[in-house]
Amino acid sequence: MAISQAMCTSFKVELLSGGHNFNTTNVARSANTADVFKIALYTSSATLGDTTTAYSVSNEVSGTGYSAGGNTLTISQVPTSSSTTAFIDFADTTWSTATITANGALIYNSTNSDTAVAVLAFGGDKTSTAGDFTIIFPTADASNAIIRIA
Repeated sequence: MAISQAMCTSFKVELLSGGHNFNTTNVARSANTADVFKIALYTSSATLGDTTTAYSVSNEVSGTGYSAGGNTLTISQVPTSSSTTAFIDFADTTWSTATITANGALIYNSTNSDTAVAVLAFGGDKTSTAGDFTIIFPTADASNAIIRIA
């Protein structure tokens, strides 16, 4: 069992099929609202990686300050581009006064049947004890944004 950082292969196919909307001003859709993206935390017993297709409660963390399904993410950078790279990004997210241990996370689209977007591997267990557990997303640019297509 392991958590491997990856953009999920199923997400790439769904993206090309129009299965994800990251843009609140997308006039091509009948509703100009972005899909709801969430992030769930997982223990070291989870098996997550490029073949992950959907959110699952299996081996999701539990503890004070954490609810199954994780946190709703806020899109901080709508789809944009710089040179030949398109990217989007999310605002940092925090579980306050949490007592949890997580080894990785899954970003998923709760609007689109909980389909997987990306797996984040923390490189080991990260713990908070009655404190804040925060996911800090990288800078929203073509070289660092959490989701980039080059």
